[in-house]
Amino acid sequence: MKILTAVLFYFISALHAQAASDCDKECLENFADQYRAAYLQHDPALVNISADVKFTENNVELPFPDGSWDTVSEEVIEALTFSDPVTANVGFYTAIMQNDTQGFLAVRLKIADGEITEIEHILSTRRNLSSPPTPFADPHGYSHDPDIDRTVPLDERVSRDRLIYHADGYFSILENNTGEIRGVNFAPDASRFGNGMESTEIEKGFLSGSYRSNDRVRERDYFLVDEERGIVMARAFIDHKGVLDEFTLTDGTEMRSPYREPQTWSLLEMFKIKNDMITAVEATFIAVPYYMPSSWTANSDSR
Repeated sequence: MKILTAVLFYFISALHAQAASDCDKECLENFADQYRAAYLQHDPALVNISADVKFTENNVELPFPDGSWDTVSEEVIEALTFSDPVTANVGFYTAIMQNDTQGFLAVRLKIADGEITEIEHILSTRRNLSSPPTPFADPHGYSHDPDIDRTVPLDERVSRDRLIYHADGYFSILENNTGEIRGVNFAPDASRFGNGMESTEIEKGFLSGSYRSNDRVRERDYFLVDEERGIVMARAFIDHKGVLDEFTLTDGTEMRSPYREPQTWSLLEMFKIKNDMITAVEATFIAVPYYMPSSWTANSDSR
């Protein structure tokens, strides 16, 4: 039921977006390039941005420009960009410097009537990953999996709703992970990069029940589907109640949860899907106050 609900909300938002914008993929991705250039130059005039733009950074609504718009000093990797003309959203993942502070940045932009009307940043630095564990790689020398940007051949593509099914299924496996895969297909070599740090053999980790500490994966929102590239970009929050102490992996290994108090991860995560399998995952995430809500999510499944 949860997956069907997510798909329904996705198509409702898509219908509204079609009426709001006629910006195709080239147009959307040009906006992303222009936005990055303006951001790095601290000059919003370099891109068309609505006077009424809604801007959040790390789930906090800010006046525009503010936050890292004032502090970004350098982009240190080539950005990974993808887009969805149906919902008029474009997203990108990159890494930046704020003076001598390293950061991984995920951005979503909404385009309507020839201008940017929504800006959403998740910016991860070592400072806002203070709760355990703390995955964070050195962005210098980091590069995205080149296959993510490639167009998926027609015979390897799946439908839009199937793309969302796999993304939502991934989160469902992550929630109360017990070793059950629950209908999602993974490529044998599928890996996940979280804040630049690689986790290999995604399916093996799920089968082991390693993520049992995840009590909820809520406010899941699938706002961008790049059909040509086979990509879904999503927003979600992962809650840890801090109640679970010891648990057992499916191979009998005894484990202790690293979460000793209520804690939440906030993330923008993307999934690459080919041949009806998740082949790669990339996420930028931060620690936030426990059970923090999003001001963006329309199809909240909080409970």
